[in-house]
Amino acid sequence: MDKLWMLHDFIPLIGAISVMGIAGWVFTTWLRVKNGYPLEGGWGEAVYPKTSDETKERVKLLSSENAQLRAELGSIKDRLATVERIVTDRSYSLDHEIEKLRSPAN
Repeated sequence: MDKLWMLHDFIPLIGAISVMGIAGWVFTTWLRVKNGYPLEGGWGEAVYPKTSDETKERVKLLSSENAQLRAELGSIKDRLATVERIVTDRSYSLDHEIEKLRSPAN
């Protein structure tokens, strides 16, 4: 009978811990839904996979844009390397110095 009274004293604590656990689960589920993550079932598999036609088309467009930007970046890097080579070339600086001497002194 003594043990039953002791259990009676811990029932509010057990209830509070249960409520906090459920509230935490609800909060994390809300965060997942808010940020677009798919919900998971008991075995970690997605409850509703987000693979609509609109999503697939968007990924396709972003992939093509990414490829175009990478190609443009590669082109810009090549052009910059050419400009650096021209500017650091000794003959360029020599030509520049000769042109300075040819110009009239102010």
